[in-house]
Amino acid sequence: MKSGFQVWLLLLPGLFFTPVALAQQVEIGGGLGTYLYKGDVSPSINPRFALPAGNLFFRYNATRSFSARASIGLGMIKATDRISKDPFQQARDYSFRTSIGEISGDLEYNFRDFRMVRWPKNWTPYVFGGIGFMVYSPRPVKDTRIMFPLGAGFKYEISRPWSIGFEFGTRFTNNDTLDGLGKAAAGTAKLQQGNPALRDQYSYAALTLSYTFYRITCPE
Repeated sequence: MKSGFQVWLLLLPGLFFTPVALAQQVEIGGGLGTYLYKGDVSPSINPRFALPAGNLFFRYNATRSFSARASIGLGMIKATDRISKDPFQQARDYSFRTSIGEISGDLEYNFRDFRMVRWPKNWTPYVFGGIGFMVYSPRPVKDTRIMFPLGAGFKYEISRPWSIGFEFGTRFTNNDTLDGLGKAAAGTAKLQQGNPALRDQYSYAALTLSYTFYRITCPE
């Protein structure tokens, strides 16, 4: 009699490589959209500060429900105190513009099966989460930090093998210097410093286009 551990070893490959999955799927694509900053200068996301951003990605669809993705992105964020109604921000009168480059890896969960057969129209909402690194350069600092992408999206296969979609995700950071304030400005006047307890973050909203390399295994 096989032990429970041996049984799991036999079952585990089937969780990711099922006959319905018709072998592996490899997908490449990209997105065009915007980065949106949230931090000391803009405590909430403000569409007025939207700047262009884009990314390229490689997706491995392990099963109907689970995918792994690696991506690189590039864009900019900005904000200004001048439009705020906060007296402190009006007195500070600070503005910034920061360029950001990122690389990340995440796992995706599809809420609907993405079926690899001819007749159905493939579409699904999905959620994702992962980890990444970013390089950013607000004046007067340039730094590399870890960030954690988390978000949701929707994709629709318009005509095999092409799919379109929309995605919105937030990059959570562990620092307060995306806007050039925070600890990096410790030597400046108090008015020109940020709140170190408020971590900066930025969101990415984009339309996506991808191409799937189907590799269908014919039955014997």
